[in-house]
Amino acid sequence: MPEGPEIRRAADKVEAVIKDVPLEKVEFGLAQLKPYAKQLESEKVLRMDTRGKALITHFSNGLSMYSHNQLYGIWHTCKRNELTDTTRQLRGGLHTETHSAILYSASDISIWPTQTIHEHPFLQRVGPDVLNNSVTEEQVLERLCSKAFRNRALSGLYLDQRFMAGLGNYLRSEILFAAGVHPSLKPSQLDDEQLRSLAHHTLAICKRSYETGGYTV
Repeated sequence: MPEGPEIRRAADKVEAVIKDVPLEKVEFGLAQLKPYAKQLESEKVLRMDTRGKALITHFSNGLSMYSHNQLYGIWHTCKRNELTDTTRQLRGGLHTETHSAILYSASDISIWPTQTIHEHPFLQRVGPDVLNNSVTEEQVLERLCSKAFRNRALSGLYLDQRFMAGLGNYLRSEILFAAGVHPSLKPSQLDDEQLRSLAHHTLAICKRSYETGGYTV
């Protein structure tokens, strides 16, 4: 199951072939998105942001595409003339003169004005992304000690995207093991040293997983 590091690596892969290059063709597989295809042709992808498993693609005309891979969604990149033969359902295709980035099988996709994309219901309810470089250990510590999360068992808390976006089962297991805390405990039951260790490993292990492609040890 892909978690935050895998989604960020997918965004990096897409950016590597289409970022800042004019789009010659844009296509959508969902009827409600098809009207946007012409609006996006000749535009450029400026950047791709991630929040957990959500990926936000920002275009040069002031529009942004929200997509969530859910269980089966996947981004595929290739040279423009080497499209893969697949039975997966095409949801979106971004094609430059030389390369293509194609989103298959995802079902939660929408187009927003960039200035209001933060109002998307998913983005409003999830916490900070574990791979956002501006997130500090102190901020993780504050969230662990906050009224909303301090009395939650760590086993459930570390799967709750409202706490930190991008965490999942394998990251939860590795983080709690490295911090030396039992999953049945709550943040309110930990001492200061344990809390700081947990905050440190929350960010460190997620970053390591991103850098190594999923290896956390």
